[in-house]
Amino acid sequence: QVQLVESGGGLVQPGGSLRLSCAASGSIESLAAVYWYRQAPGSGRYRVAIINSGGTTIYGDSVKGRFTIFKDNAKNTVYLQMNSLKPEDTALYSCNWWEAGGRSYWGQGTQVTVSS
Repeated sequence: QVQLVESGGGLVQPGGSLRLSCAASGSIESLAAVYWYRQAPGSGRYRVAIINSGGTTIYGDSVKGRFTIFKDNAKNTVYLQMNSLKPEDTALYSCNWWEAGGRSYWGQGTQVTVSS
């Protein structure tokens, strides 16, 4: 079993930055990929970014050039650096951790609010 803890959310002004963390602990097996999703009230879940075990990354169109996903294997942590934040980035951000064996885990989410 893997436990995920997200952190780093908060209130930030438009144009500001935040760094979210997704830290894994427990019986961690080989990582396949980690996804960051977000969901705003009344909206569907949006896939923000993906990173796989080899470090390949994919971004949603609305965050390309502003967000960066990266990982620290030694710390079993995946980060989402968010720059040039916009009010429309406001949402609950969650990470989804996939093991090579096919099991996946979700964190509890961290709220990001972009407002002046």
